[in-house]
Amino acid sequence: MSASDLDRLVDAVADEVTRRLAAEYQVRVARTPRDQPCTGCGQCARKCADNVKSVLDAGADRIAASPGTIDVEAAIAGFIDHTILKPDATPQEVETVCDEALRHSFAAVCVNPMWVRLVARKLRDSKVITCSVVGFPLGAQPTRAKASETRGAIRDGAREIDMVINVGLLKAGCDREVEADIRALAEACHESGAKLKVIIEAALLNDEEKIRACRLARSAGADFVKTSTGFGPGGATVHDVDLMRRTVGQGIGVKASGGVRTFGDVTRMLAAGATRIGASASVKILKEAAEVLGRARHA
Repeated sequence: MSASDLDRLVDAVADEVTRRLAAEYQVRVARTPRDQPCTGCGQCARKCADNVKSVLDAGADRIAASPGTIDVEAAIAGFIDHTILKPDATPQEVETVCDEALRHSFAAVCVNPMWVRLVARKLRDSKVITCSVVGFPLGAQPTRAKASETRGAIRDGAREIDMVINVGLLKAGCDREVEADIRALAEACHESGAKLKVIIEAALLNDEEKIRACRLARSAGADFVKTSTGFGPGGATVHDVDLMRRTVGQGIGVKASGGVRTFGDVTRMLAAGATRIGASASVKILKEAAEVLGRARHA
């Protein structure tokens, strides 16, 4: 990683990621004005994140930190759905993903419906959510089939459902049918206290279609909109995440999924407005975050 890349990542952590993660974890980040005297609280990295890099650049070797400072790596993990959706996944691989999610405190484990019972059993009594995909990966199943699959996954222990819209109907302008499809699954989720994420498969859509898909999902009662299945012609992009966030506003979540493989990818998606990340390279991302932040602390 070049020095300029490192600087950009440090800036992203200080100016965007820390702020977003602090908000997500209900930690108030009080940005101390530069002319305000230091209180000696020992929480510079949390309260003065915007000043930390300039202090390092001026020649400081260390920044004071005491208990209560945000653990950025742990906070990032709390945004990630640790995912295994490949068709040849084995029970042992699914269990490994669950063990990794428990060890790192990822937000959720996302699997195909076949593995929901196994995952729910492995994650029992933890804060890691069991998530299942529905109508995956094409979204072309009848609504009744998607609704049945949703209720079955919830009975097996899923607390979040990632559904795929009927992309062909959306492109044909059949907005009423697309909204009805989403609404049926939102109702199936909400009657059991589960949440619904709506995958729009953005790589197959133009911007006008992406906007319509997000508006329909919001109108139908979805809890999140999501960029991609990871099985389409492309994955999450900063442009799409930004467009989706601007379209749905602050009321519902935006999940960036597909091709998110590095710590830099994660920081860019969060900065664009994502509130959840779907990744199979989750452990690698955290290792990279630890390396980058470690280098930044010793810069």
